[in-house]
Amino acid sequence: MVKMADVAASAGVSITTVSHVLNDTRPVSEELRQRVYQAVNETGFTPNSVARALVTQNTMLIGVVMSFLSNPFFAPLVSQIDRTARRRGYTLLLTENHENAADEVTQVKVMLDRRVDGIIIAPAAQHIEQIINRLETSGTPTVLVDRLSDGEFDEVGADNVQPTAHLVEHLAEHGHTRIGFISGRPGLSTTVERLAGYRLGLEQAGLPYDRRLIRAGASQIGPARRAVKALMSGAQPPTALVSANNAMTVGTLRGLRDLGLRVPNDVAVGAFDDFEWADLMSPRLTTVAQPIPEIGSLATRLLLRRIDGYDGPTERHALSSTFHRRESCGCTDTENDQ
Repeated sequence: MVKMADVAASAGVSITTVSHVLNDTRPVSEELRQRVYQAVNETGFTPNSVARALVTQNTMLIGVVMSFLSNPFFAPLVSQIDRTARRRGYTLLLTENHENAADEVTQVKVMLDRRVDGIIIAPAAQHIEQIINRLETSGTPTVLVDRLSDGEFDEVGADNVQPTAHLVEHLAEHGHTRIGFISGRPGLSTTVERLAGYRLGLEQAGLPYDRRLIRAGASQIGPARRAVKALMSGAQPPTALVSANNAMTVGTLRGLRDLGLRVPNDVAVGAFDDFEWADLMSPRLTTVAQPIPEIGSLATRLLLRRIDGYDGPTERHALSSTFHRRESCGCTDTENDQ
């Protein structure tokens, strides 16, 4: 293991001088400082993150801002980001934005004050342009995941339109002509795109669009539960439902249970976002599974490339998802794919 004494010997200075240079505890000449830095680089001495930051001008920190506590989609995404970043020696600085734009602005300021080398963010829905402008002004390398913007930064997410359309068409193939939709939080790109996919699926199945079959679930369990109960209390309730994210799927199933409705006997269900336990439920859930590991890995690699100095045009990636046909849509055991 390389020690501070090795750096001192290489630079031709005392150990005390090396310590003062690395910790900036006493003024030294620029010539001496550069000798110490050069010796650190040559010996590979990195006693801690602070010393390394002084030498390389990098903190080896990546800021991650998203609602990973309240939204089950983000937890495995953060895990993959961490796994990919660690391979390059980076550590994550995590913060939960609680889907609140004001909190998010404060958190990003903290990240910038800590001099993180880059930021991966899934912006809160409200006033996304505010945080985008702040990050753009800072010049800090940034990658957006899941919730995308207008191309100011590299962006990585899943294709939301075609998979949602496929869910609707699949339910239509089972004979459903009134298919309800539980939509996400207003202002999110995912909400807009999945609603577009719902409408596309209806069009491709030859079914009319009826605004009364849509209820806002706000991307949360409670609002989705209430939305389903309101939707099913109408004069002509749907016979099938599409939930636009995993939290709302939980709310959807709870709402149907509250009403004493069975899945799929009384109401068929298809869901955007898969669960680790989706195939353990009874009936097993028919879902669209986003490529979470691929999203996390690609987003981190794009960020590290920016940190390394790449200055090319921004990239937008919409990765393909996987359709899992199980029983909640009305498929039989012999028909499903798992």
